[in-house]
Amino acid sequence: MARDMPLKAVMIAAFAGLAWPADKAAAAQCGNGPAGFETWKSEFANEARAKGIGAPAIAALMSASYANATIAADRGQRSFHLSLEQFMTKRGGPAIISRGRALKQSNAALFASIQQRYGVPPGPLLAIWGMETGFGREHGSQNLLSAVATLAYDCRRPAYFTDQLYAALTLIDRGALSPHTLSSMHGEVGQTQFLPKTMLEYGTGGSLDVAANALASTANFLRAHGWTAGAGYQPGETNFAAIQAWNAASVYQRAIALIGQQIDGGRAE
Repeated sequence: MARDMPLKAVMIAAFAGLAWPADKAAAAQCGNGPAGFETWKSEFANEARAKGIGAPAIAALMSASYANATIAADRGQRSFHLSLEQFMTKRGGPAIISRGRALKQSNAALFASIQQRYGVPPGPLLAIWGMETGFGREHGSQNLLSAVATLAYDCRRPAYFTDQLYAALTLIDRGALSPHTLSSMHGEVGQTQFLPKTMLEYGTGGSLDVAANALASTANFLRAHGWTAGAGYQPGETNFAAIQAWNAASVYQRAIALIGQQIDGGRAE
């Protein structure tokens, strides 16, 4: 089954400032179960039309289904409450380090090119790649639009996912995503798991299912969030803030820093 259409070269300059005011976009009434989802979709579709979203994307939205599995996953992220040691064990930290070191060597030219352009060394990129998809092994099987629409409707974080939904609809309008694109449970796609708005703002072009494109886009994201070439990225160091911007969970952030350090040849803490 096709995962998604190739992500066309997205003109970052046109989208870098893309945002939709949450106070207006949230006019459609949120809910805490599937009962009001169809009504919400109709209300949201009217708002989206007024904001210039085209007919193909509106039709895709109206075909979206309430994603029970996404809600269950959103409510059950227990691993983020583990200690660092427990998290590393649960998420396969030692295996990520071992595989990451091998990939760093076998793709040395790619990582050198990315580091030269964005200032980001291989370690944290490989740590993110391994942590997010097992180096491309697990991409997810949820319909992206259903996942993101469900989370935009859900009352837990509607403003955040309203932005993600508008981004997804824009990408569908422009042919960069398909209504049938598959994702992880929260709508993340590609080798390093980009949400739709992040794709618009930091994607460097090409399908994010291609490792080189995803890694370059991830490095672009980190640089845009303050990454300084040559500076450290452990907790308390300059570049740790960029890792924090990638994921809000403290234990995830520390795991990425530790795994990256060990891949890059640093001493384990």
